[in-house]
Amino acid sequence: MKYCSTRGQEKNLTFEEVLFSGYAKDGGLYMPEFFPSIRNEELERWSKYSYPELVFALARKFIDEEEISCAVLNDIIISSLKRFRIPEVVRIEKLKGGINIIELFHGTTLAFKDLALSVVGGLIDHYLSQRNKHIIILIGTSGDTGSAAIEGVRGRKGIDIVVLLPDGRCSMIQELQMTTVTEDNVHVYKVEGTSDDLDEPIKQCFGDQKLVSKHNLISINSINWGRIMVQVAHFFFSYYQLCSNVGAPVEIVVPTGAAGNITAGCIAKKMGLPITLVATVNKNDIISRAIDKGDFSLNSSVTQTLASAMDIQNPYNVERLIYLCCDGDVERTRQIMDEFESKDKVSIPDDILHTLQELIADSMVVSDTAITTTMKTVYAENKYVLCPHTATAVYYHHQRNSDAIRGFIATASPAKFPEAVAKADISPITDGVEHLQDLPTKFLWMRKGEDWHSILCAKIENITKNKDRKV
Repeated sequence: MKYCSTRGQEKNLTFEEVLFSGYAKDGGLYMPEFFPSIRNEELERWSKYSYPELVFALARKFIDEEEISCAVLNDIIISSLKRFRIPEVVRIEKLKGGINIIELFHGTTLAFKDLALSVVGGLIDHYLSQRNKHIIILIGTSGDTGSAAIEGVRGRKGIDIVVLLPDGRCSMIQELQMTTVTEDNVHVYKVEGTSDDLDEPIKQCFGDQKLVSKHNLISINSINWGRIMVQVAHFFFSYYQLCSNVGAPVEIVVPTGAAGNITAGCIAKKMGLPITLVATVNKNDIISRAIDKGDFSLNSSVTQTLASAMDIQNPYNVERLIYLCCDGDVERTRQIMDEFESKDKVSIPDDILHTLQELIADSMVVSDTAITTTMKTVYAENKYVLCPHTATAVYYHHQRNSDAIRGFIATASPAKFPEAVAKADISPITDGVEHLQDLPTKFLWMRKGEDWHSILCAKIENITKNKDRKV
């Protein structure tokens, strides 16, 4: 398996090369040069696999044995998933009315990002131990990615991580999960802006090839292909848990922000998994507009909502979706993304839009009022507390009657969103987060009007200098 940029400048890359990368040199994202089809006998055999076994089977499709042997890859996956709070890693809670909650939040930071980032951290650590080099991870977060990434690398000698979070736009718990980490290799910035605002200086840094090369700069948010690859597994696992007859269709509703998770679902479908996908969004509705009518255009600003991790107006994984939907045509992908980046808007061509709508059958915009109402209803009927993001998916169920078997992706524990839970008149959940408010905090600021790109470059240079002095 080899990899290429969605815009065509790079190709024939190894898994290691794309794992240790952010944006491609041409501004695109990395993707496999082809997607393997899962044969019927494999689809049947995999139905008996545990979650870690499915992660291994899928990773083996995308990582050549010449790069990582089966024994080593299996050890990385098993050891990475040991820290989950339940042995099955992913659990499905079956509520009244056909509401099947796919709980992806049983990792150390109580969010679905732990599933991929724990494995990606293990893969990175494997290569670093072989290469004896130091890397700097640079990421922005809208809430959950930052804490999961920090948890995966805190205290590791070969890694420093720089995380940018939007001040006042994460929940209190999300913020504390990042700012209470005091290890020397963790560097957190509060940014006076939105998650989209902080992505700009990050993309500038990754566009500077001299900076990237000198400091071994990488990203492990959903820009990184490794994240997408691992996330494909929970669509297979969910399908098998929900469907007793392999081959029958299952609908999976996905709360969607930067579109990394639903991109993984689209890849699973392209590989042969018989699922129907639905995207739900909050008032930041760019994904819904793109799916419904091909309107991929930015609004003037990001709207702050109860589902804060989805407060995104520039979902970068749409580029991967376009690449998928034009069958890997890098020239068309580049043209579409160039127009979007120059004008902040583009109309997705009809043929690509048709294919996108085959991959993602429906979408829905969900207001804060609808989120709160859904949380109240589900709690009253089941004594089950939804996080606000999961509530966007369950709201879809209440609006679209269907006899289909449906699963609803639960992206995070409600314990991470006490403010939203309180608005639904439900007592906040404290399991796993009660200790955070008593811990000291450590963070830096990026203020409005400052040159954030220069601040990041200086920080990166300083990390490398300090690392060199220690060596």
